[in-house]
Amino acid sequence: MSTPILEARGLVKTFGHVVGLAGVDLELHAGEVLAIIGDNGAGKSTLIKCLSGAYTPDAGQILVEGKPVEFHRPDDARKAGIETVYQTLAVSPALDIASNLFLGREQRLPGVRGSVFRMLDKKGMRDRAKQQVEDLGISTLQSMTQAVENLSGGQRQAVAVARAAAFGSKVVILDEPTAALGVRESAQVLQLVRDLRDQGMPVILISHDMPQVFEVADRIQIQRLGRRAAVITPKTHTPQEAVAIMTGAMVVT
Repeated sequence: MSTPILEARGLVKTFGHVVGLAGVDLELHAGEVLAIIGDNGAGKSTLIKCLSGAYTPDAGQILVEGKPVEFHRPDDARKAGIETVYQTLAVSPALDIASNLFLGREQRLPGVRGSVFRMLDKKGMRDRAKQQVEDLGISTLQSMTQAVENLSGGQRQAVAVARAAAFGSKVVILDEPTAALGVRESAQVLQLVRDLRDQGMPVILISHDMPQVFEVADRIQIQRLGRRAAVITPKTHTPQEAVAIMTGAMVVT
């Protein structure tokens, strides 16, 4: 098998006497959706925060395309091509769609206007935002000048995913992307996940929704008590078996 795009080896993270991760491995390959599931306290969030630079692991190794990396802050992960969309979204409601896509990465006009007067290239950012949205096949976002506060929950999630896809050159991590959405909007977000995969972008999906996980995931990593209990696929196991592994009622050897 080819070298994983993103790999974790023996990650350990403790918080005092509480063990968040107890030697967790992970492999993410190009063009796949890897779902991570587990009960509360299984280590899902801790693992993702280590991979996205929010936490620094106490031990273990993270590799990007086979090369060891160290993330001490989220910017380190972003520079390595890893973008994360958290459940809280972190979009700015008062700004329009284009401004949200380039939030923290604003582009300035060329020449003196940009370098001296620090004027933003608003038209250029709108055009590039529109192209990114179209490339992802997002049909629910029409005008890039529309304020995010006027969008539905699914549309806001689409903005966050589009931003991650625009700047995540290697990996996109989605943390519970459908948690607060209805059936129709959840279906739209899941289609975005498929579109990212079809474009060759590997996706890590954290979700508690078992039917959705089995609908879009190529592989499923099951976390239990801070460890990787198993890696299964929708073809080899059922949702009921996945739950049994999560709870310890079934052990995969």
